[in-house]
Amino acid sequence: MRQLLLLRHAKSSWEDSTLPDHDRPLEQRGRLAAMRMRRAMHGLGLQPDLVLVSSARRTVQTLEALEPWEETPNVETMDGLYLAGAEQLLKILRATPGLVRSVLLVGHNPGLHDLAVTLAGAHGMTQADENARRLAAGYPSGSLAEFTVAVPWQLLGEGTGRLVRFVCPKDLPEAA
Repeated sequence: MRQLLLLRHAKSSWEDSTLPDHDRPLEQRGRLAAMRMRRAMHGLGLQPDLVLVSSARRTVQTLEALEPWEETPNVETMDGLYLAGAEQLLKILRATPGLVRSVLLVGHNPGLHDLAVTLAGAHGMTQADENARRLAAGYPSGSLAEFTVAVPWQLLGEGTGRLVRFVCPKDLPEAA
């Protein structure tokens, strides 16, 4: 069984309107939310073997807030993940080596939301499951969807993932 973790970057700043979108950093609220997500992921034992992260500043900063890991994963920063749609994300994930058990993809909406809904499939999204209902409603900044995947990465597609949990920063306790 494989594990796929889809993390949308935390809340980014719009303070400097002269910055290109790719260069926008996290705002303070986003940094705090990402640190809370780090504690939640560690508490849940979510430890990826491979991290695929968009090259945008806000996604890289979100990943940095998740560190350090118990075991350092391989990290690939990819321009192709920047604002990628679901089909592009699937194409990238299908190229994952077969020996990789767990992947964390740090990316953007709407592609990440579309990918999550696609992976869950129509059956997974119509279940009377609170996680599915919340995922169907949207994918807030800093949110994490965890899927189990029973097929090889190369066969990843519609309905091949089972949504295990959907965690939003607002679900997590504030920093102590």
